[in-house]
Amino acid sequence: MFDAAVTTNVSEQLPFPYNRRAYCHYEPIEKRIRHARVLIVNCLLRYESDLSPLAHTDWQDTVESKLRFERKVSSMACNNIAQNVIRLVQNPKTLTVHLSEVADAARDFNPDAIVLSGTFSDFDYYNPQHLESFRNFIVGTKIPVLAICGSHQLVATSFGAHLKTLDDRELGEKRSDRVVEYQYRFVKIVDKNDPIFDGNDDQSSGIWQDYTKEDDILRVWQNHGVQVEGLPEGFRLLATSYLCKNQMMVKHSDGQMIYCVQFHLEKSFEDWSKNPTRWEHPNESRDGRILFENFLKLALQHPSRKR
Repeated sequence: MFDAAVTTNVSEQLPFPYNRRAYCHYEPIEKRIRHARVLIVNCLLRYESDLSPLAHTDWQDTVESKLRFERKVSSMACNNIAQNVIRLVQNPKTLTVHLSEVADAARDFNPDAIVLSGTFSDFDYYNPQHLESFRNFIVGTKIPVLAICGSHQLVATSFGAHLKTLDDRELGEKRSDRVVEYQYRFVKIVDKNDPIFDGNDDQSSGIWQDYTKEDDILRVWQNHGVQVEGLPEGFRLLATSYLCKNQMMVKHSDGQMIYCVQFHLEKSFEDWSKNPTRWEHPNESRDGRILFENFLKLALQHPSRKR
């Protein structure tokens, strides 16, 4: 049996700033949420009816191949979201619908929370009627919402924000070969008092990584070349980075609770599931998973969900 006292006598510490210890913790995943109804929204393109006239003009003979790719990506994205719910909730219920169907689905399914997937194409390639119906829904809904990556941008534009490339170009000026944030990157929490970061102030807690508790840093998966310029009205900045200033924001007003993240927090659980061991040293992707769980807890506590 391992003697924990041995670690206190180790004179040589590890040569990096965090986790300076000669041991690591075992990390099981507990289903601490009893039940949750989650509406998953596929925000990618599926059919030609989802496209704008500009998409048909620009894509021409490549329309079908581009739609096949978007359908493939949407399947993986929505499955990752569903797996987070399934792995975190004892009695989960999920329904997946398309962006164009969100208003009717929210009314009929009556979810505790809505999670919006990422996107791939610029929004001027989307059917403008779909974008308008989404805007009408999102600006008024009282159902708690979590918007991921491209839908972070979609929510922002619905509330009046503008989008730019990461090198500050208009999207129409540079459709390809954009500067991108990719793979795991660090982002800085700027408002650690928000309840989505619950447990960050507890130095004895094993939930968050040391770099989060000591320096308010998250390690999250990035894959985007577009960013939200500034903050839409009513939103508060929660996290930032050197390349993309708006990494995370929230609206806690007008009876709404809308969390938006530029990074792919849903992928953290996918990567954790692929680890050959449950010891913490390969599990630095946990941050997104904790945020996802905290969001579900907050959604279930939201006044609009008390039935």
